[in-house]
Amino acid sequence: MKKTYHLILRVLGYKVDLVNIPKIKKYVLVFAPHTSMLDFVIGWMALKSMGVSTLFLIKNEAFFWPFGSMLKKLGGVPVNRKNASHFYLYAAEIIAERENVALLIAPEGTRKRNPKWKKGFYYIAKEADIPVMLGYLDYRSRRGGIGPEFPLTDNPDHDIVEIKKYYYGMYGRHRGCFDLEDQPYAHSEWLEKAE
Repeated sequence: MKKTYHLILRVLGYKVDLVNIPKIKKYVLVFAPHTSMLDFVIGWMALKSMGVSTLFLIKNEAFFWPFGSMLKKLGGVPVNRKNASHFYLYAAEIIAERENVALLIAPEGTRKRNPKWKKGFYYIAKEADIPVMLGYLDYRSRRGGIGPEFPLTDNPDHDIVEIKKYYYGMYGRHRGCFDLEDQPYAHSEWLEKAE
C-alpha cells in the first residue's frame, strides 16, 4: 500500500520526503500548516507512504454515524473537550498503552490564522517522556514529510518560538490562514529541487 499512496500523491503533484523516517517507536508528531480538512487526507497518505501509522485526537462530536467508525480505522481517538485540563494525561495514557505510536497534533488548534500555538503537544511529550518530531505539508513546495526531532527544554514558550522557525515561509492550502507564511522561507532549497 505504501507504493500506492506514494503514486497517488505523485499524480496529485506532491513530493513525499522519504529521507527522515523516524526509527523510534513512540513520538509526538507536530503537524503544520493546517488550514484545510484536505491537509489531513494528503498528510495521512504521505505518512502512510512513509510507513508511519499515526493516532490523532479529535473531539467526541466528530464520531457520529457513519463517519465515527471510519475515523477510528484511520487512527482517530475521541476526546471529551470538557476535560481539557487533563487532556495531556489522557494522551500520555494512550501512548503508554501502545507499542508503536506517532501521536499527530496540529498545534495551531484551528484552520484559521492563529499566531498563538497550543502547548498540548509539549505537555503530552513531557508526560509520556517521548520526543517531538516536526511534520509538515508545505503547499509552497508541494512537499510533505517529517523533519528533525526537536529537543524540548523546560520552557514551552521558548520551544514553540524555536519550532515555528522550521515552518517559516511555508504555505497552507488556503493562503492567509497560516501565521508564518509571510516569514522568510526556511527551506528555499526545496523550491530549487522542485524546479
